[in-house]
Amino acid sequence: MALSSNSEQHSTNSVASFNVNQIRASFPILSQQVYGKPLVYFDNGATTQKPKVVLNTIEHFYNGINANIHRGVHKLSEESTSAYEAARETVREFINARSTKEIIFTSGATASINLVAFAFGEAFVKAGDEVIVSEMEHHSNIVPWQMLCERKGATLKVLPFDDNGELILSKLDEFITSKTRILAVTHVSNSLGTVNPIKEIIARAHASGVKVLVDGAQGIKHGVVDVTSLDADFYVFSGHKIYGPTGIGVVYGKEELLNALPPWQGGGDMISTVSFEKTVYNELPFKFEAGTANYIGAAALATALKFYKSVGIQAATDYETELLHYATKRLQEVEGLRIIGNAVHKASIISFVLDGIHPYDTGMILDKMGIAVRTGTHCTEPVMAHFGITGTVRASLAFYNTKDEVDKLVDGVLRVKQMFG
Repeated sequence: MALSSNSEQHSTNSVASFNVNQIRASFPILSQQVYGKPLVYFDNGATTQKPKVVLNTIEHFYNGINANIHRGVHKLSEESTSAYEAARETVREFINARSTKEIIFTSGATASINLVAFAFGEAFVKAGDEVIVSEMEHHSNIVPWQMLCERKGATLKVLPFDDNGELILSKLDEFITSKTRILAVTHVSNSLGTVNPIKEIIARAHASGVKVLVDGAQGIKHGVVDVTSLDADFYVFSGHKIYGPTGIGVVYGKEELLNALPPWQGGGDMISTVSFEKTVYNELPFKFEAGTANYIGAAALATALKFYKSVGIQAATDYETELLHYATKRLQEVEGLRIIGNAVHKASIISFVLDGIHPYDTGMILDKMGIAVRTGTHCTEPVMAHFGITGTVRASLAFYNTKDEVDKLVDGVLRVKQMFG
């Protein structure tokens, strides 16, 4: 969707007032040197760096209130429980879910997708049914559905994308049949940068009674996410990709759907009563949180979300979009460089190949210049197969990156080309 003149003016003003140097000062790791060169960190699609306030939360928790949650009557346990449940409310508010019952903590987006694939499959998928994924999915949003289909005797169908990296939505209606039970699709492609029209996709699926899981691992940090407005059935993401710690993730699910699903893991805290004759499961959201939760990770994730909001989600997104356009223009000036993924609507992710130079060689040389990029298939082998390539170099930009760093990347790529003749 093209910006209106008012929207363009707002975006321009937002970027002009965005203080990237002040933001960078909040991230201790960005001030270090690598091989004697200032670190240029362009691997944000894999994991983002953490602001000092997140690191402080983790340290404070371990030093001051560390205790297991929900089961203790002592002061530390009560404080720890309070922080954990407050984090759930922070997540609920951040994505505009209706209730904290709809917020399930997991170890990350991968665990979140596996939870839904297993539990939804047990409740709603039988032999002969169909599951749809898209061709641009991360392996984590392919393999769990393959496993479900193998277990249940269901069929996996793949919605293709075109050579610009845009889903061919004209095929969606013909893909959906009376046997289709769920569609799993990424919000933002981690290897192409494509921002999919999720709200439209959900509406079209719902018109045929099909549920939708959205992989928001990349989408959660590229603009405001409102699950109620999207009408998503499930939305999943990881903490470490939105400036929080590793080992914590979220499943958002509509309450009525979550109530209809069986637990996917058994253990402490997910139960109400246990006997050898029968176990009664706990209520939402605890039914899906077996064992000792990553309560410190949840608290630190809440801090990260609050930090991101304090920066200004829309302002950060506008800045990243400007940085994307600048980086795209600069890289397109490099002879023999081809960008993979040219969707009209993109997040700040650029994947590219250099004629005659392997991505790993490019990445290794850039590393010696202090520039961190990702090389390989990015856990999207079907995407690479679509383009007939073995991998790409990926520069994924965040709101703490700068145009000066982009210039260093371009200089580094030119140096790579010079070295390989």
